[in-house]
Amino acid sequence: MKNIKSHSVIAATSTEESFAEALLSPVEIIFDLAPDIMTLKEKIDAAHKHQKKLFVHFDLATGIGKDKSGILFVKSIGIDGIISTRVNIIKLAREEGLFTVQRFFILDSHSIQTTCDSFHSSKPDMIEILPGVIPKAIHRIRVLLNVPIIAGGLVEYREELNTAFESGATAVSTSNRLLWK
Repeated sequence: MKNIKSHSVIAATSTEESFAEALLSPVEIIFDLAPDIMTLKEKIDAAHKHQKKLFVHFDLATGIGKDKSGILFVKSIGIDGIISTRVNIIKLAREEGLFTVQRFFILDSHSIQTTCDSFHSSKPDMIEILPGVIPKAIHRIRVLLNVPIIAGGLVEYREELNTAFESGATAVSTSNRLLWK
């Protein structure tokens, strides 16, 4: 997978119900924000059966070590990519050839510099800026880093989705099922 298509909506799921709905939606990518070792292979198979890519939020995965063995495990069962806030996890996943999305929480202007420093250290394939309703930060970071950006968090309305795209976001992840269509 090279990149996520421009103007993509990503289904961010955290329950079995939302995951099942995402499988039937037109989205091409699902972010599993509550992965569990006991159901992960089943979810990967279901996503692939529905021609969807599945990314797991590695930091939130239960039953999977947050180390190289954990990365090798998710790779061995066919995960399409991982999401993490941690530089070391992104580096390990990239070394193993996995597609990586590093999440950053923008709270103030210092967060922007921290994001840039972490990006240069970990070199993820894409970054996700949260909350996704901060167009000024999306635009500024896009200019500074020249990396595809996913806007995520608190995106609840079509207008916010459009604003994120207009600000330079490549994709938007949202748990609002109405925006998946």
